[in-house]
Amino acid sequence: MLGPFWLTISTLVLAAAMGLIYSKLFGIDIHTYLPYLVTGLVVWQFISGMVTEGGETFVRAQGVIQQIPMPFSLHAYRSVCRNLLVLAHSFVVILIGLVAFRVAVDWHVVESAAGLALLAINGLWISIFLGMLSARFRDVPPIAANFMQVGFFVTPVFWPIDSLGEWKHLAALNPLFAGIDVVRAPLLGAAVNESSWVVLLCSTVLGCGVTFALFARFRTRIAYWI
Repeated sequence: MLGPFWLTISTLVLAAAMGLIYSKLFGIDIHTYLPYLVTGLVVWQFISGMVTEGGETFVRAQGVIQQIPMPFSLHAYRSVCRNLLVLAHSFVVILIGLVAFRVAVDWHVVESAAGLALLAINGLWISIFLGMLSARFRDVPPIAANFMQVGFFVTPVFWPIDSLGEWKHLAALNPLFAGIDVVRAPLLGAAVNESSWVVLLCSTVLGCGVTFALFARFRTRIAYWI
């Protein structure tokens, strides 16, 4: 009966458990920390989903690619749309946190929408890039999954970036943090880190340029690789 809302429930349980523990460890009031944690977890799951599923973009569609002539990019769009649907279900947890802890939401929420749109664009080139690599080298998906596991702990998802002190400027250069920050900060009524938009925009332009250059060069080989 719950269907995909099991994703919402699992995220809610994880956020509640981590919030109770890490708010004590970091010495932060739970009314401030829990909305920060919930928003970070949901956006991280969206980014992580696009990266981990990106490696299977073309391999998963092997039967379709070998039988029906259609644009390869269509499979990347499908991957991004699927993760957007998962995000929509998990976003309920953010709304619950904002209402429960009375976080004031103003017109800056538009900035969060722009951030999500930019993340979706990044998800497109990531799906194509990792999809091509995985079609040629089948070890790429587990490598990407391991990378995201490490990235979860070194990225300010559940811990505040200010806790690094003078090292926080180095952490701010992390594109994963930039992607989370441009969505999370406006929803919580906070200012986006001064470098987040620059880092995310540079990652988007660089990733799209490199990926589509490789895609134009090797897309005719994808059907043979899989």
